[in-house]
Amino acid sequence: AIRHGKHVVTANKALIATHGEEIFAAAREQGVTVAYEAAVAGGIPIIKALREGLAANRIEWIAGIINGTGNFILSEMRDKGRDFADVLKEAQQLGYAEVDPTFDVEGIDAAHKLTIMASLAFGMPLKFDETSTEGITKIEPRDVTYAGELGYRIKHLGITKRTADGVELRVHPTLIPEGRLLANVDGVMNAVLVKSDMVGPTLYYGAGAGSLPTASAVVADIIDVARTLGSPESRVPCQGFQNDAIEDIPVVPMDEVETSNYLRLSVRDAPGVMAEISTLLANAGISIEAMHQYESHSENGMVPLVMLTHHLREKVMNESIRQLKSLDVVEGDVVRIRMEHLS
Repeated sequence: AIRHGKHVVTANKALIATHGEEIFAAAREQGVTVAYEAAVAGGIPIIKALREGLAANRIEWIAGIINGTGNFILSEMRDKGRDFADVLKEAQQLGYAEVDPTFDVEGIDAAHKLTIMASLAFGMPLKFDETSTEGITKIEPRDVTYAGELGYRIKHLGITKRTADGVELRVHPTLIPEGRLLANVDGVMNAVLVKSDMVGPTLYYGAGAGSLPTASAVVADIIDVARTLGSPESRVPCQGFQNDAIEDIPVVPMDEVETSNYLRLSVRDAPGVMAEISTLLANAGISIEAMHQYESHSENGMVPLVMLTHHLREKVMNESIRQLKSLDVVEGDVVRIRMEHLS
């Protein structure tokens, strides 16, 4: 279509995230535009907001619930105490999840959308291959419960931040304070929180999928294209920036990202165990915000221990988790969920 001088309107987020650079280059060469509002967050006009509405701002970070399937699953797990597999099966029966739900539950769909938003927000090339992705398949009902008791909710977030070292691009389960607006987006709804220098935080909420919300975004793009047919010089560039203003900003390696963390361990119910674990973390320079040992009804002498850490670098946390797993007083895996306060 582009080779024949036709404008393109698409809802295909995977196409834009993985091949957008070559598509946009071909469109510039042919003097046509590519519109893709429906590719991110369904009927929410987040593309127009980033590309036009916030054009006077320097965007600092974006955090979004941008996959309705994952949000539905986590909402059901929290509200009804159901396990992941049970809710996923219902989501498939309701048509919220595909027969193969990998793209939804492993964060790939969200990573496609996050890649597009980061390009628009920071004037950078599309870098889907460098986006760190973690799914929600390992989230257990007890983690959802423990998080709630500590004043947090677990959401599957796409997060991108501009830092002194580059841009963070990451999708993963995240504990966020229960009082935040984003924490209260439930079911299949989507929401994107944008923090910028002039207006501060702005929240965009609505239906992220479905025939009518998607059609709303597609038709809006068609109308935009039609409005500029007679004045191509007034078109907004596909990525919001003129081509010579696009900057190849590096993506910060996940090992260098700093977050707080939720940790859950199964530990021996014996004197000195918490002191041993605290000493190991202190030696790594890790500060503990909260620690709680829960009762266990098992007969193996192990109990759940939940900790919240202060901010630290990912690679330090990873090494400390490896050391924790090697302790005789710790059994099985150490569950880690990153935390964001979104302030």
